[in-house]
Amino acid sequence: MSGSVVLLHLAGAVALLLFATRMVRTGVERAYGDVLRHRLRSVLRNPVLAILAGAALAICLQSATAVALLVGSFSGAGIVGGTSGLLAVLGADVGSALVVKLLSFDLSLLVPLCLAAGTAMFMATERRDWRQFGRILVGVGLLILSLRMIGEASEPLRESPILPVVVNYLSSDPVTAFLLAAIMTWLFHSSVAAILLVVALAARGLIPVELGLVLVLGANLGGGVIAVMLSRAAIPKARIVPLGNLIMRGTGALAALLVLIFFAPPLDWLGATVPDQLIHGHIAFNLMLALLGIPLAGLVHRLAGRIVALGAPEAQPASLAATELSALDEAALDTPSQALANATREVVRVCETVEIMLQRIIELYVEADQDKINALSALDDRVDRKHAAIKLYLAKVTSRTLSEADALRCQELIGACVKLEQVGDIIVRNMLVHVQKKFDRGLEFTEQGWRELTAFHTSVVANAKLAFNVLVSRDSETARQLVREKDRLRDLEKRSSQSHFERLREGTAKSVETSSIHLDTIRDLKQINSLLASMAYPVLEERGLLSGSRLKAG
Repeated sequence: MSGSVVLLHLAGAVALLLFATRMVRTGVERAYGDVLRHRLRSVLRNPVLAILAGAALAICLQSATAVALLVGSFSGAGIVGGTSGLLAVLGADVGSALVVKLLSFDLSLLVPLCLAAGTAMFMATERRDWRQFGRILVGVGLLILSLRMIGEASEPLRESPILPVVVNYLSSDPVTAFLLAAIMTWLFHSSVAAILLVVALAARGLIPVELGLVLVLGANLGGGVIAVMLSRAAIPKARIVPLGNLIMRGTGALAALLVLIFFAPPLDWLGATVPDQLIHGHIAFNLMLALLGIPLAGLVHRLAGRIVALGAPEAQPASLAATELSALDEAALDTPSQALANATREVVRVCETVEIMLQRIIELYVEADQDKINALSALDDRVDRKHAAIKLYLAKVTSRTLSEADALRCQELIGACVKLEQVGDIIVRNMLVHVQKKFDRGLEFTEQGWRELTAFHTSVVANAKLAFNVLVSRDSETARQLVREKDRLRDLEKRSSQSHFERLREGTAKSVETSSIHLDTIRDLKQINSLLASMAYPVLEERGLLSGSRLKAG
């Protein structure tokens, strides 16, 4: 077999290894990701538990890099402390090393079992959790199969006249071998895959143990680089934990490399065979780093923070687009018509903010992260600030002598401002809680249930625009349309609830799991719509178009 064909087979086997590793990771993330993240957040306060939690999560995700990025984002959002986060990532490196050990056993019998069971599970049901579990099984089967393919593909290399020359050169130049392994691992974007390849080649007698350990150390350095490169576009605080992990792994790998070069320690205690020695050396290295991390994590985290701060751009003055201007001119208070116009402009700005909040909240039901949640909460804070400022301004206006029309307009603006503030509170204090509950429990709406929610939300957003137009134009026909929409939405809510309860009676699993979130969200949207619709009442009442609290026929 020619060398090019051998390399082609080896490349295909490595590609399958990378694909299978990713398949397992994405399956676990989709099926259990939210549960794992929630559990991880709750145990990271204890240093030892942080290490154990990181190791467990890396075993589940088949990737220490994924854990580093996840924990880095938690630390950047202030959900977990930086020191605990760094310990969790060091624990993830240990977990990744244990994955290599697990895959080194003879698991060939699992290949047909995992492929058959996983495929059957994936094809036989529409349940999301079962389909993802089937995906995980197929990924595990392909992962084990790829290791066997790497061994078979590398078998002809025994007879290669070039390989001994390359191995001898790398053995005599451990620094080059170390750097090549780091680059290879970064290209693979998986330290597990890189080390499994080294172990597979060593099992065929193609790599001596001394060179193998150098390559393993280089792979550890490359594994640390991956997370740093993938997080380079994140906010500075989220980059500190991956960089701290790279500092620990890089320093440790260089120190271990120097020990191998200058002291040539005995390696028999690591195992009876070369593959065992490489795997056990990999585990021992990462376990030692985790133990050293307990006293040193705080120091390394502070160092990484300073390095990130050096590379962060200097704070720039706020842009004109981000500058908040206020229309509440104190000099206009003695001219009520101008003061009320100023107040109207400011209330319209609150309307715009509330409209943005309404549009963004439904997006969080699909994909929520802490940055988006924080941004929505910040918008509510802005509404609260403007609400307080407008009420104070209008209170000063009412202390002047006002005409009857100006007094009524003043009360109308105060009422509208209060209702807008209540809408913001419902979005943040109620609907954000539903979002958090949905993702903490890993729940999914049924397709029909989600269509009902989005249709209801779309109607509420449309009615919000009508309400804001009424506030400015005071057009009676728009006000009448808004109140009619309130009645239509009441009927839509009844139909949605009936449809939801029918799905519950049929025993649809997703409907049962998401029942309270579905109903509570509809209720909150209905309450928001009622508050917005009531902004039309002053216009209708002024024109004699209200009968009690109901719209007169006409």
